[in-house]
Amino acid sequence: MSSSFRDLPVWQEAMQLTAEVYRGTVGFPRHELYGLSSQMRRAAVSVPSNIAEGKGHRSDKEFSHFLFHARGSLLELQTQLLIAEELKYLSQEDAKRLLAKCEDVGRALSGLINSIGGKVA
Repeated sequence: MSSSFRDLPVWQEAMQLTAEVYRGTVGFPRHELYGLSSQMRRAAVSVPSNIAEGKGHRSDKEFSHFLFHARGSLLELQTQLLIAEELKYLSQEDAKRLLAKCEDVGRALSGLINSIGGKVA
């Protein structure tokens, strides 16, 4: 396994997703500044943060635990993206692109979890 969390492709993808979510929420209505926009940003930030934190732990079991937290945050973000699309805060095209990026990160997370002995349903 790589020596640093920054070397993990899934962490790199999650960082790109986070930046895209931040850019995507810039145009949200001002009244959503502390609502959906903030929740989406927190969920997005949580994904690479949990990957990094887990990488710093000693055992694969602990790492897996944090990867599952990252996966949960990713699913939360996907739900919030669908809400933002429904409310027309995101265009259908932008929502589709961000959801596809979430799917990519999710597949990479599942692969990493499976590779270190975790079980993804």
